[in-house]
Amino acid sequence: MEIAENAEDVQTSAQAVAPAPEPVAAPRRRSPAVRRAVVAAVTGCAVLGGVLVLLPDEKPAPAPLPGPAGRAVIAAAVGAPAALPDLTALIGEREARVRTHPRDGLSWAALGAAYVERGSRTARTDDFPKAERALRSSLAARPRGNVEALDGLAALAAARGDWRGAREYGEAAVKLAPKRWSSYVPLVDGYRGTGDYKAADRTLEKLSGLSSGAGTAVTLRTAAVYGDRGWREDAAAVLADASARAGTPAERAALLQRGGDLAWDRGEPADALRHQDAALAADPAAHGALAGRARALASLGRTAEAVKAYRLALAKRPEPGYALELGELFQSLGDERAADAQYAALRARVAAQRAHGVDDALVLGRFEADHGDPEAAVERLRAEWSRAPGIAVADALGWAYHRAGDEDAAHWFLRRATDRQKGGTVRNASYSYHLGAVERELGLYGAARRHLGEALRINPGFSPLYGPEARAALNAVGSPPEGGVPQMWAPKPAVAPAKAAAAPKRR
Repeated sequence: MEIAENAEDVQTSAQAVAPAPEPVAAPRRRSPAVRRAVVAAVTGCAVLGGVLVLLPDEKPAPAPLPGPAGRAVIAAAVGAPAALPDLTALIGEREARVRTHPRDGLSWAALGAAYVERGSRTARTDDFPKAERALRSSLAARPRGNVEALDGLAALAAARGDWRGAREYGEAAVKLAPKRWSSYVPLVDGYRGTGDYKAADRTLEKLSGLSSGAGTAVTLRTAAVYGDRGWREDAAAVLADASARAGTPAERAALLQRGGDLAWDRGEPADALRHQDAALAADPAAHGALAGRARALASLGRTAEAVKAYRLALAKRPEPGYALELGELFQSLGDERAADAQYAALRARVAAQRAHGVDDALVLGRFEADHGDPEAAVERLRAEWSRAPGIAVADALGWAYHRAGDEDAAHWFLRRATDRQKGGTVRNASYSYHLGAVERELGLYGAARRHLGEALRINPGFSPLYGPEARAALNAVGSPPEGGVPQMWAPKPAVAPAKAAAAPKRR
């Protein structure tokens, strides 16, 4: 069966594999994604769509309306997220298929891709080892030309935070099938995760040219790449247009949730709250919107509501990052005991996810820098930088160096995190705060004043714990002397490290 080239062909293909009285090989594929959660969530959708439209064609009865598994097939084939109940139905159907047809490589690939998406959407990472076994079984059954399994392995790597793996599997898949749009989705994520933003731009251009019918997967990656460039308004416009055209509740919810995250990043918590509420109204299973809602409520000063929203988010989607945010909210309220309970939960969740192959070095490094052992955070994040030298890792490692007392190394990495990318500058309140705080320690008061003020202009409520610290630091720097400051812009380090992984050593 050829890959469907347009929406009509996709629907026809999907109906051809929709569940009949007997289990039928159904086409479908989709995976994880704004940070790993957003990134990972939509990769699977695209990849799963690419797998499922190639499953064996069995002659169906006269086109009935598709059931749950069939709806999941149709959603994946056009790069949209499937409803979670439909996804679970598809998993059950493919499990039944491979039990009776253990050499069906396409069904194994579809099953693995569906596990990736479900695990990413729910943060129940015990689905990831199941996904890997299914995808390896697919390769064993079809060792040559199995681009579907490579797509699934790339999506699985992205869901686990293994950006190098996502890049390697994605490149292998694209080499086998350069005109297959779904292979480019996890490859964009892999390039972004490893800090190769130029390659991410080029890959997005190819993806956009090949995926005329794949809306949500491409839209979310377009918004992410625009965010890397600092084009926040463009990213917001792309998301708004796509959400207005969304064809399913799950698709609309994914786009609204990302739009809400972006509104919060811009310092517009009321707008962020409206987006997240609309996402949950469209699809109550959009659990990522619960954390976005909690974040917005905390920024609005509605802390009791924010605590409840965070607890609900953790119950539905137990991400370690949510536990860190809730712990810091408790700490800002003076409830150290409740904060410590969340930090303990974070450690336990990281350990559980590590057993499933998930790389949580970034969130654990951030936690250790501020609430644990800064020296351990430096070591952990240096190793992560050697694997994936992206913007977020540069910021986290720079801040860890600051907490460990090495301001020169901190300054080098924090400047790297806020350097200009292609066509724009990253605008993130937390990054600007970190850079300004280090510049203050180095006596670069003009630059510190600029970056601390920038943090509060970008998003005054970027953190209930560190937002007040940014204001206090800005007040401590004071106003510039009469006639202006002699040095407004921070100087670049005289000698950059020969290798980023071996950047300035701690003193």
